[in-house]
Amino acid sequence: MAGLAKGEFEHLRTPYKREVPVLQGSGEAGTYNAMSVDCPFVFYHNDKFYMMHIGFDGLGYRTALAVSDNLVEWEHEGVILDRGEDASRWDYVGAAYSWVLLENNDVYVLPRLKQVDGKYWMIYHAYPEFGYEAGGAKMGLAWCESENLLDWHRLEEPIFSYENGGSWERAGLYKCCFVEFEGRYWMFYNAKDQPNWPWTEETGLAVSDDLLHWTRFPGGGEPVMGVKPGSFYSQYVSDPHIRFDSRTGNWVNFGFGFDGKHAQGLLATSKDLTNWEIVEEPWIPHGEPGEVDETHAHKSSVIYWNGRFYHFYCACRPAKPGDASIVAEGEGEFRCIVLRTSSPLD
Repeated sequence: MAGLAKGEFEHLRTPYKREVPVLQGSGEAGTYNAMSVDCPFVFYHNDKFYMMHIGFDGLGYRTALAVSDNLVEWEHEGVILDRGEDASRWDYVGAAYSWVLLENNDVYVLPRLKQVDGKYWMIYHAYPEFGYEAGGAKMGLAWCESENLLDWHRLEEPIFSYENGGSWERAGLYKCCFVEFEGRYWMFYNAKDQPNWPWTEETGLAVSDDLLHWTRFPGGGEPVMGVKPGSFYSQYVSDPHIRFDSRTGNWVNFGFGFDGKHAQGLLATSKDLTNWEIVEEPWIPHGEPGEVDETHAHKSSVIYWNGRFYHFYCACRPAKPGDASIVAEGEGEFRCIVLRTSSPLD
């Protein structure tokens, strides 16, 4: 943890892992989550907890909501970004939410959605080809006026593309998050440098005054969080989840690193949103053989409630007989959403 005071961020730890998924795929052909669920985003809205997440059905991603009263037991609410009917649209294959604008950045404050001009605002990403994250994704903007959060509308064209970016992002974009700070929006996103494996993914930054027009930052648009040879993030620094830790006065990123074998949760910290330092060991390590996160422990969403941190993430392990849903790519894996907490659950 070079450069970071020893123990400075230990209050953010969540050592208690539940092996039972809080959300998993259905295994039913034709459903949005036939093969897996992924990428949780947990927030509080109208006296309930919501989990925005994506499902993979073998063709592409679709975005859905689940609801809960206690952050442990979840029920499906509905699909909110579905596959389109117009094959000429850039996001026809499927739309994967990335982030929704929040009222407050403080990790100790319940995350609630913020309205601007009477609308809730979401950035999502979409891949151009059928399959598992096939082709270079671009980002779009969607909005919702209904309080049930089920009716979202999309702009006609993307708001952000890899095509005018730097060499590190020339093959496509992935998930982003964005925060409102000092009168403008700061969007962190990961992208890949080439279309063929093994590629590298790093995290960059763009800023905007209106959510529509984005400028890469700093000037050349180089990554603000990059890979490091020989580390657990030697190939990827991905899926940013940026919050403000009011206890230490630091911005924190619950992203993930990948070394070519395991994706593991990482913690990065910053005083100014532009200069970041990554904790050298995995923040959420992959599990032991047979555990639900044996292969990967990544794609985090963190919420604080009633004196306890709840850290949701996507867990992956090799598929086993009896699994309800299996991602067919590669050798097959079971991919679900699980939970870690800072103190034991009752």
